[in-house]
Amino acid sequence: MINTVYRLVAPKLFNSVYQDVDPKTSEVIVRPTHLSICKADERYYLGNRDPHILEEKLPMALIHEGIGRVVHDRSGEFKSGDTVVMVPNVPLEDDAVISENYLNSSKFRSSDFDGFLQEYVVTTADQVLKIDDHINPYVAAFTELISVCLHAISRMDRFAHARRDTVGVWGDGNVGFITSLLLKETFPETEVIVFGRNPEKLSYFTFANETRIINEIPDDLKVDHAFECVGGIKSQSAIEQIIDHINPEGTIALLGVSEYSIPINTRMILEKGIFLFGNSRSGKIDFKKTLDLLNKNREIVSYLENLVVEKVKIRNLEDIGDAFEKNLGIDFGKIILLWDK
Repeated sequence: MINTVYRLVAPKLFNSVYQDVDPKTSEVIVRPTHLSICKADERYYLGNRDPHILEEKLPMALIHEGIGRVVHDRSGEFKSGDTVVMVPNVPLEDDAVISENYLNSSKFRSSDFDGFLQEYVVTTADQVLKIDDHINPYVAAFTELISVCLHAISRMDRFAHARRDTVGVWGDGNVGFITSLLLKETFPETEVIVFGRNPEKLSYFTFANETRIINEIPDDLKVDHAFECVGGIKSQSAIEQIIDHINPEGTIALLGVSEYSIPINTRMILEKGIFLFGNSRSGKIDFKKTLDLLNKNREIVSYLENLVVEKVKIRNLEDIGDAFEKNLGIDFGKIILLWDK
């Protein structure tokens, strides 16, 4: 079997290579059907990484959010034609304390090795999970992103003190939308306030108890815990604002990724006794929890459908480049690639 891998070889330049795939030695082979572009993919595509990192990583197939259909399985776990979500984090060892997504030894698709921009993805049975047919495949395509947000919430539940009357979410983009939505599902009695810059985007957060423009926050508005979902250089002002408005001994979960060093007001963190922790990626257990949630709560899925802003059919290299260019113009929501390879 010949597999075509579509790799980014330089910023904005894709190329295709061919690999032999032997079904006799491959445990599971998946044909991607729906893929989703992440901000990390976007940074690679634009070359917005340190030149040394680009030199080390490229050429590489991008995309770590996606689903597909099983075309071959030697494990006996799946049937041909089963729809599955592919887990991009690949642990190489078990640790009784550290989660698989934080182990230095773990490898991640579209960062450490080829992602899902391939005609076929060769993987193992423990790296795929079956998806029920009733789940919208366009939402399932970004299961990975949903699982990251759910992972952060589960860690907040583990670290934060018991007073959770009000939780603030800074960020009116995709991560802020998903995080605040899952917070309301996980803690229905908690008041969730979303803080953002764009009134139009905040209008989508109808499930939140309240939305606030960041330059119109009253001084006396306080939250017990907070999630930073901004990223980039703007995360600095978001974290500063969170520190100002969080109650003593509150918990701050960081989800925004920045290529820049962000100054943090450690004096006020010490004075308030704030617990601050980072969140990155997710593991198979988070994917399982995410699929369980999507299976049992159709309302959650219907809200997440609002993030699907465009569906782009991919047939060739030019289509891939066009899809990434379209994605650059999307400020809110996800472009889903219909992988017609």
